[in-house]
Amino acid sequence: MAEDAKNFALLIELARESSSEKRRELLRKVTDTFLASSEIRTDREAELFDEIVGAVAADLETQVRIELANKVAASKLQIRRTARRLAFDVIEVARPVLENSPALTQSDLVEVIQSLTQDHMMAVTKRTDIGEKTSSALVAKGGDHVVASLLGNITARISRETYERVADRALSSPALHAPFIRRLHVPIDLLNSVYLKVSADLRREIIGKFQGATAENIEAALEASREHLSTEYGALPRDYQLAKEYVDDLQKRSALQPSTLETILRSNQHTSFLIAFARLVDVDFDLANRLVDARDVDALALLCRAAGFERNLFVTLCMMILGGGGGLNKAERYAQLYEQVPIVAAQRAVRFWKIRAKTAATAAAA
Repeated sequence: MAEDAKNFALLIELARESSSEKRRELLRKVTDTFLASSEIRTDREAELFDEIVGAVAADLETQVRIELANKVAASKLQIRRTARRLAFDVIEVARPVLENSPALTQSDLVEVIQSLTQDHMMAVTKRTDIGEKTSSALVAKGGDHVVASLLGNITARISRETYERVADRALSSPALHAPFIRRLHVPIDLLNSVYLKVSADLRREIIGKFQGATAENIEAALEASREHLSTEYGALPRDYQLAKEYVDDLQKRSALQPSTLETILRSNQHTSFLIAFARLVDVDFDLANRLVDARDVDALALLCRAAGFERNLFVTLCMMILGGGGGLNKAERYAQLYEQVPIVAAQRAVRFWKIRAKTAATAAAA
């Protein structure tokens, strides 16, 4: 009891002291007594410390506030008032509290995110107790570096809705590609949605995740993806109708086969080739057009592999579509690329592209 009375006396002395120098000395004594000590503090002691120290903190010099913030951040005492005051301070003071203090609630963190700087948000991303609401606020307000840091925090809880917003943002933010794809538990349909925008190395990582997914994972992701899909359609080529009629006729005569694609390309019927290719790999015309136009060999390999095209046909189509030199060496590279694409993973990835096309078509018809 005598020790408790002594501690209370220190707090009261701190509250009454007006001299800045003496206040600093008293504060160090108080924090060393209450925060540095391993003794268990009563709720009343914590409450009194929080009330008095929280009130005087604003009048202290920056360096003293930094020292206090480091001690508060390391303490398990429920001293929310003090922690909040420090969290809303300049970043040098706020950082240790934002990164570590258990006294801050999720509501406190969201409030900081909504009203303070990107540096404050970055500090929040380092915490081990980030909840879904905090993650959502970070994605809504934070820059790419903040979102990338959040994705790199393996303890952060992130909702499906927040992952969807990150996926949409990643389509135009290369800085988010690797953190998004490499984070565990990102829904695989959302990984698929950024496939066409990322580098070859990251595409291989996505395919690896498709390869390892269970049938249940795939079905659950397909169901979820129906609620978050859109695609952009450009104007059709001028000869689209004639080309379509030509391909329709081939199909009626059972003459539309993968091997037919080479013949169509050699006759310089570009639009007919795109329509025929889209039908044979079972995707929409717009996607086939974009991939061929972009000369996206990785994505074309995925489509052809999923559709069961022969390797030599894929190599021939690539040589004709991409053109240029390279000869045998280039053909061998295309062949190796094709063999490296797992068939099951390719089929799973293409299923999502088909769902996207069907959803977009339904929306357009509504």
